[in-house]
Amino acid sequence: MSSIQDSGWRDQLHHWLEKRITQRLIIAVILLNAIILGLETVPAVNDPHGGLLSQLDRLCLAIFVVELSLAIIAMGPSRFFRDPWRIFDFVVVSIALLPATGAFSVLRSLRVLRVLRLASASPRMRVVVSALLAAIPGLSSIIALLLLLFYVAAVMSTKMFGPNFPEWFGSINASMYTLFQIMTLESWSMGIVRPVLELYPYAWLFFIPFIMLATFTMLNLFIAVIVEAMQSQAQAVQAKQLEEIETIAEEKEQALHRDIDSLRREISELKDILRRCTPDKD
Repeated sequence: MSSIQDSGWRDQLHHWLEKRITQRLIIAVILLNAIILGLETVPAVNDPHGGLLSQLDRLCLAIFVVELSLAIIAMGPSRFFRDPWRIFDFVVVSIALLPATGAFSVLRSLRVLRVLRLASASPRMRVVVSALLAAIPGLSSIIALLLLLFYVAAVMSTKMFGPNFPEWFGSINASMYTLFQIMTLESWSMGIVRPVLELYPYAWLFFIPFIMLATFTMLNLFIAVIVEAMQSQAQAVQAKQLEEIETIAEEKEQALHRDIDSLRREISELKDILRRCTPDKD
């Protein structure tokens, strides 16, 4: 009996933590913490109000610690640490609890990672992040193909343009960085290609196909894989929501059938009582 009661209040606590108003409160605290961490980098604000900002930062951290502690109590350690989002929240908040002195002083700058809790607190952001993670296997093959293209193009450009343009194509590393700049279309024409064309008039036969392959083909493949992953993730979320709705409807239907059966039994018992209480006319 005690275990049932224990499970009951834990479920109620977990339900309260998952309520929309509670989640919105946590999101508001995360946004407030983000503003505080940003203001601490502004000398005009931090110098006169540094103490207040530090106290507000500690208050936000205390709220995060309390919320995580309640989640661990409500879910139990085994269930809590099976949830990737909860593990992420736990790690981010734990980093902020480490002392910002000595060997851990570098971790002080990592306090801003608490802002990333917004991704775990917002259901819509969870879908986006989950879709990005689900797209990694598909993106890995595209990244491998893109690296192969970059390596081949870097070797070719180093041999062709390296002697006269060592700053851009003097080595494979320099060539790959230059080709990356060309792929992003950042000052690629006036800054790099046109000076090369002055010495190598047919260099466009190298650069134009590279841009067509790297920029317009590979990057579009990136977008296609991510969009497909997001669509699949959205469909999975919709299917889960539909399953939950069907489960709730089935539970309500079963409860209604139980109530009807109970009502029938009560009516039958009432009829028996009336039959016994009614005198026989004969």
